[in-house]
Amino acid sequence: MFQKIIFTFLSLLVLSSCKRVDDKPKTKIEPSEELKVEIIKEEIIQDSKNDLKLTDENIIEFLYEYEKNNKENKVRIFTDFGQIDILLYNNTPYHRSNFIFLVKKKYFDGTQFYRVINNFVIQAGNSDNISVSKKRKNIGKYLLPNDFNKGHYHKRGAISMPSSSIENPYKMASPYEFFIVQKKDGANHLNGNYTVFGEVINGMDIVDRIASIPTDEMDWPISNVLINKVEIID
Repeated sequence: MFQKIIFTFLSLLVLSSCKRVDDKPKTKIEPSEELKVEIIKEEIIQDSKNDLKLTDENIIEFLYEYEKNNKENKVRIFTDFGQIDILLYNNTPYHRSNFIFLVKKKYFDGTQFYRVINNFVIQAGNSDNISVSKKRKNIGKYLLPNDFNKGHYHKRGAISMPSSSIENPYKMASPYEFFIVQKKDGANHLNGNYTVFGEVINGMDIVDRIASIPTDEMDWPISNVLINKVEIID
């Protein structure tokens, strides 16, 4: 009898010490920061498939996600004068990924070296052909923030991005164009004004040939210097 009483007492003690699941406070589960990032990423991927129009408002977020999955950093420019191989710097991620994005969009195909100044620079990425204007319209209108404090300089062979021609106190870069420094001792007076985001690793002799062609008073080549295509090589 005494053993039954002890057993019953212990059983009640154990049951009273257990919490029911229903007694737990109910809390609202918020999506984590990681989930929020994934949601944004999915939206950007979906938008890019649907030809998202790029703007000043969405370009940084777009390139931030694009850069994660597009790590290529070498491209080849095909011209009638020969090929120019370019290495893009990884520590200028927005400029590198923007350039790779435009290469994959085939934006540069059919553009020109439209500004040529011997012993200074050759500038490319524009054209008087209406098809280039249509490409820009389809991709979007935006500028890139400067990124000229990464230890790169306007040495011979440097690839840099010109600033927009509009009123531009923050020296925002024009994303569709680039120039190659051809001057033998570089153009270091440009440092701190334009973002160097790559360099020529093969084909400076082609750059020199292009730089030597005749131009008009506006530095536009007398005979067009077409970029036939630009391809990723790594």
